[in-house]
Amino acid sequence: MRFHRSLVFVVTLAALVSSCAGSSPSAPSAVPSEETPPPSTSDPTEEPSASGEGATTATAAGAFQIDPAASEARFLIDEILNGSPNTVIGATQEISGELQVNPDDPSVSVVGPISIDAGSLVTDNGFRNGAIRRFILQSGNFPVIAFASTSVEGLPAPVSAGETYTFTLTGDLTIRDITHPVTFQVTITVESNDRLSGSASATIQRSDFELTIPSVPQVAEVSSDVILEIDFTAVRVG
Repeated sequence: MRFHRSLVFVVTLAALVSSCAGSSPSAPSAVPSEETPPPSTSDPTEEPSASGEGATTATAAGAFQIDPAASEARFLIDEILNGSPNTVIGATQEISGELQVNPDDPSVSVVGPISIDAGSLVTDNGFRNGAIRRFILQSGNFPVIAFASTSVEGLPAPVSAGETYTFTLTGDLTIRDITHPVTFQVTITVESNDRLSGSASATIQRSDFELTIPSVPQVAEVSSDVILEIDFTAVRVG
């Protein structure tokens, strides 16, 4: 079974910045006398804010949590169904997980573990859905598909709000009771200091995870490739 763009899940990842802040002009104040110093209008304890168009500053390290309502994990698999090529797509929004972001060095940011409810994946066919749950993923015994990152490569430091980045995310993918290393290609946009969005995809082999397709008369062939995909939104929680 070939999962086309599902997980991930991924991924990646990485850093945030605060956007620039402008200030509106204030009305002119009275000229102070020589004996009385002019009152200060700024709090000496405040950090100076960035000014000027496009100015950005790095944020502190933080945790971002995947928002399942704005995310989707999918698999795609090619088959020959009743003599014609067919692409099966299974999808779910039952995704959970965190991104631990290090803005000073995005390469050491951590993704996951990301968890997908294996039993919630749905295609356009109820019979196929049952076969996936009972025979292929065996979700009754192995309810979670999980991914945990081990390395991030290709992210610059620092990153800036409003920018989009591409990088690779490598980690351990567990399907049923089998774990195998997988590398995702990730695109991520730093929407703001508190919100990230992106997508990730990877191709795996069914044989690596012993994903055996039940024999069905209508299906003559199923691809050995599995492409996994995830579209995600993550919001700051810490």
